[in-house]
Amino acid sequence: MDYLLSYGLEWMNLLVRWLHIITGIAWIGASFYFVWLDNSLRPPAPGGELAKKGVAGELWAVHGGGFYNPQKYLVAPAELPADLHWFKWEAYSTWLSGFALLTIVYYFNAQAMMVDRTVADLSSWQAVGIGLGSLVAGWVVYDLLCRSKLGKHDLAFGAVIFAFLVAATWVLTHWLSGRAAYIHVGAMIGTIMVANVAMVIIPGQRKMVNAMIAGQKPDPIYGIRGKQRSVHNNYFTLPVLFIMISNHFAMTYRHEHAWAVLAGIMLAGVFIRHFFNLRHKGRVEFKYPAIGVLLLLAVAVAIAPKPPATSAASANAGANAGAQFAAVQGILQQRCVSCHAAHPTQPGFATAPAGVMLDDPHGVAQNAQRIYQQAVQLKAMPLANMTNMTDAERAQVAAWFESGARTQ
Repeated sequence: MDYLLSYGLEWMNLLVRWLHIITGIAWIGASFYFVWLDNSLRPPAPGGELAKKGVAGELWAVHGGGFYNPQKYLVAPAELPADLHWFKWEAYSTWLSGFALLTIVYYFNAQAMMVDRTVADLSSWQAVGIGLGSLVAGWVVYDLLCRSKLGKHDLAFGAVIFAFLVAATWVLTHWLSGRAAYIHVGAMIGTIMVANVAMVIIPGQRKMVNAMIAGQKPDPIYGIRGKQRSVHNNYFTLPVLFIMISNHFAMTYRHEHAWAVLAGIMLAGVFIRHFFNLRHKGRVEFKYPAIGVLLLLAVAVAIAPKPPATSAASANAGANAGAQFAAVQGILQQRCVSCHAAHPTQPGFATAPAGVMLDDPHGVAQNAQRIYQQAVQLKAMPLANMTNMTDAERAQVAAWFESGARTQ
C-alpha cells in the first residue's frame, strides 16, 4: 500500500511539474513580451490622428506571416472595446501549480526534503511552518516597501529588495536544508510576483474599466502602479528560473555559504535581464551582461571543489581492492540503498532518484563519480543525511574512489 501511495505521488509530481512548466512559460513569456513591447513603442507624430486619440506609442511588427500594429494609450481609449483580454490566469495557474508541487515534493515529505539535522533539528510541522511563513513575510515586506517613499526610487528600492532577499536566504539556510531553503526563496519571489498581479495590477485595471463604464476618466495612477509592479516581476524572472532548476545542482545549495552563492547568481540574472530591457529601448550596454557573466564566473571559482588528494593509504589500497569495495558496499547498503534501488524502501520514493541504483556492483561502478561528488565532496547525499552517514564512512568511500573505484 505504501508503495502504491509513493507511486501515486510520483505521478502527481510529474503531472503537476509539467503543468507548472507550461503555465510558467506562458506567464514569463507574456512578461518578457509586454516589457519588450512597452520599451519598443514609438510615440506618434505630434498633432496626428493617433496623438489626438490619446495614443502614447505604437509599434509595427511582422510575425507568423502577418503584420501587427499594437498601440498603447496614455490612460485609456475614448470608448471601452466590447472584447477586452485580461492577462491574469497565466500568473494564477503558475502559482497554484507551483504551490501544489511544493506541497507534493516538500510538505508531504518534510523530514526527507526540508529537515537537515546538521542545520536545525525540526519537526515536519515546524519546517512546513517556516516555509509557509516565508511566503507570507516576503509579500508583506515587499508590498510595504513598494507603498513607502522608497518605492518611488527604482534603484534604491531594487537594492533594498535584493538585500532583503539575501537576508531571507541567509535565515532560511540556517533553518532548512539547503535545497528547501533555495526553493522557498524562489516560492517567496513567485508569491510576490503573483500577488502583484492579483492585489495590484488586476484590481487597478478593474477600477480603470469601471470608471470608463461609469462615463468617468480613469485615474492614471492605477496604470503607473501596474507598470511598476510589472517591471519588478520582469526582473524577478531570471532568479526564479534558476531556483526552479537549482535542485539539480547540489554544488550550489550544499555549499557552506549557500546564501551567498544564490545571491551572486540572482544578481547576475538581474544584470542580464537589465541588458535586454535596455536593448529593447535601443540602448546596447554590454557592461551589464559582462558584469553578470563575471559574477557567475566568480561563483563558479569560489565553490569549485578541491581535487581528490590521493593519500598513501588510498594509493596502496589497490592490493586489497576486494575488501575495500566490500566495506564501501556495506556503507552504501546501509546508508543509500533504501532510496537508490530498483524497489526503494524509503517512504515517499517509488523509484530511485535520478535513476541511480546502488544495490548491485554494476550500479555502484557506473555511478562511482556521482557517489564521490554527492556523498564526499558536497555531502548532499544521503538526502538531508536522513540515514546518518558518518564522516568516517564518507572518508572510507573517498579512499575507495581515489584508489581507482574498483568493484572486484
